[in-house]
Amino acid sequence: MNEREKISASIIDAGLVAIVRVHHPELALPIAKALVAGGIRAVELTMTIPNALDAIRTIDRELGNKILLGVGTVIDDDTCKAAIDAGAKYIISPITKPSLVENAHAMDRPVMLGAYTPSEAQAAYEAGSDFIKIFPADSLGPSYIKALLAPLTHLKIIPTGGVNLDTMESFLAAGSTALGIGSSLLKKNIINSENWSELESLSRQHVDKLAKLKSRSLA
Repeated sequence: MNEREKISASIIDAGLVAIVRVHHPELALPIAKALVAGGIRAVELTMTIPNALDAIRTIDRELGNKILLGVGTVIDDDTCKAAIDAGAKYIISPITKPSLVENAHAMDRPVMLGAYTPSEAQAAYEAGSDFIKIFPADSLGPSYIKALLAPLTHLKIIPTGGVNLDTMESFLAAGSTALGIGSSLLKKNIINSENWSELESLSRQHVDKLAKLKSRSLA
């Protein structure tokens, strides 16, 4: 198993990818620490964060193997390469851009290309994307994921948007490989007040809920 395959397996095992979008880059590290302390290992930092590459380097240096650090909102090849050089273990894009796959795979890193329609999802798969990020999933819902996977059973889908403690079960039951989770976990009031203990507690709730759902499905 190569490094890309190991990272992909770790993402599946983690089951949750926390998406961090903040306006102040100095918040990225304490947020990442709180998420990891709460049991969430896979964390995506978006390139919309000011000086995102510096934040990625800092988190990679401070947390190392404690975190499965990905970089999202990657829409061009230069950013893809720079993010991996900075410490990204996987690349996430909101769009279907095949060249990102070629560049990330050349650096032994998996990719999640974004898709909305069945044609985009299949095109991302044919381009070699390791996962398909269905985005935005909040307007589509679990029923769309289930319908999409009925004819396209080979897709490894990670929905982003609309995933929360109440919908996790439905998205997993629909066949999602893992779940991308943003604002329902990284709540504005928590970030604004820098209440990292509350973020850690909320992270633990999501991890515990996922563990229960997984154990129930295996029973």
